[in-house]
Amino acid sequence: MKEKVLAAVQSGEKQTVVKTFDIPEIPDDAGLLKVEVSGVCGSDWPDYKKYIGDRILGHEVVGYIEKVGKFAAERWGVKEGDRVALEEYLPCGHCPRCRSGEFRLCAATDKWNGGIRFGYTTVNETPSLWGGYSQFLYLHPNSVFHKVPEHVPAREAALALPLGNGIEWAVNEGEAGPGKTVLIQGPGQQGLGCVLAAKQAGSDCIIVSGMTADKERLELARKFGADFTIDVQKEDIYERVKEITGDAMADIVIDVASGGPSTVTLAVELVKIRGTIIIAGKKHQEIPSFYSDKLMSKCITMKGVRGHSYGSVERAIQLIASGKYPLGEMCTHDFGLNEVDQALKTVGGEGEKGAIHVTVNPWN
Repeated sequence: MKEKVLAAVQSGEKQTVVKTFDIPEIPDDAGLLKVEVSGVCGSDWPDYKKYIGDRILGHEVVGYIEKVGKFAAERWGVKEGDRVALEEYLPCGHCPRCRSGEFRLCAATDKWNGGIRFGYTTVNETPSLWGGYSQFLYLHPNSVFHKVPEHVPAREAALALPLGNGIEWAVNEGEAGPGKTVLIQGPGQQGLGCVLAAKQAGSDCIIVSGMTADKERLELARKFGADFTIDVQKEDIYERVKEITGDAMADIVIDVASGGPSTVTLAVELVKIRGTIIIAGKKHQEIPSFYSDKLMSKCITMKGVRGHSYGSVERAIQLIASGKYPLGEMCTHDFGLNEVDQALKTVGGEGEKGAIHVTVNPWN
């Protein structure tokens, strides 16, 4: 008789049911992960609001290698019992994007164009166990791992990808560092990741903006190294940034807000001449009355970014393992497998209050 595994399966728009699956046979080029914990990414919420077929969500996965084929062990450099953080991407490994280190942009893992990846692919794709809201997860031959030290608490280890995003966007793309003033719009888990990245990179001044409801998040941003925080509902952000910077404005504006397109047009005003704007928060709508001449007149560089590189996740794990920052304060909620619906709704603002980073423990 085959061993069984429990997983929380999205069964409709904002609907989840716990189902039983067979643990699959593991070929020589694949493996099986025993999930320790899985973080709930902000992108899981819009995915949960649409139904493309039964699927197991969750892609911020930390766990232990339960089984590994002999060829996979050689290719991945892991053995059974190793503790790892798993990236969501399943790149082909041979296209120009993969060969140049930008495997997150590989067509094989592009979920918007028929690719497969962890936390998105439906259970109809054999062998079904593609998401982190499950006790076990199938490890595809093209899986990408990072080893995680044993002393790191599981919920903090699940921050590897969001903090990797922060490093990728603030430092690798935005070039935050000494002499730079960085303004971060939106103090959610990704925005806080950008704060940590900019601080670690040695930025001279870090400013974070948010809403009145973000009071606790803005306070945490200061603990992570932000020099100034701005409640945009109580202060004029343009005048405040002008005051803080002595009229110079910000070298880098990182937009990780999800409330609408107004932050994009505002960023054009808040960035200095020859400054850089990083667009990392999806708006899900067009930007009305976008005046592109401002980009030209100020010689602004505007970049759209998504995801993380291998190196940025490695640096994130090193940062987490260092214990330098009170990262446990980001880990606000933990749910069991039977509570995945509530976990997702909490991230989406329809569940429990005060969420920053939410995790699912499939063994609770």
